[in-house]
Amino acid sequence: MGKKVQLRPKVNVSSYIHFMINFRNKFKEQQPNTYLTFNEFSRRCSEKWRSISKNEKAKFEAIAKLDKARYQEEMMNYVGKRRKRRKRDPLAPRKPPSSFLLFSLDHFAKLKQENPSWTVVEVAKAAGKMWSMITDVDKKPYEQKAAIMRAKYFQEREAYLSQCQNSKINLQGSSKSSLKE
Repeated sequence: MGKKVQLRPKVNVSSYIHFMINFRNKFKEQQPNTYLTFNEFSRRCSEKWRSISKNEKAKFEAIAKLDKARYQEEMMNYVGKRRKRRKRDPLAPRKPPSSFLLFSLDHFAKLKQENPSWTVVEVAKAAGKMWSMITDVDKKPYEQKAAIMRAKYFQEREAYLSQCQNSKINLQGSSKSSLKE
């Protein structure tokens, strides 16, 4: 007989997802012939979630904790393949930053200096507000710089891709010639 394949454990879900499943089952029991669109059902479900008491929410949070413990336990015993990130080719050109990112890089140090207690997230939010408030004229230099960097990236990418194609062709050609000998 063949090897028995071990299935990847089912991932744990949040307390709100457990509530949604429970709410859906109750709704189907109470109104079996009623059809709701996903948006309508989600809206009703979120309204109900906001209106229930903390004690009721605590039940679903306890279920979610048990589910998380179950998932972690199963993952400890899981011997199958784990998902790995695809390794990036170090020779491949990096994508250029957006105009907003260039703006953020220019203003990050100033914002951090003015507000030393802010976290990176708070500085990023402030930069986002600044970006949304400045005029198109003020955004223009960042957009132009981003466009130049984007054009350069596409040129480098084309050269890289053609180089990859050439190296694949050369590898295939050398393996074929070695077979003929």
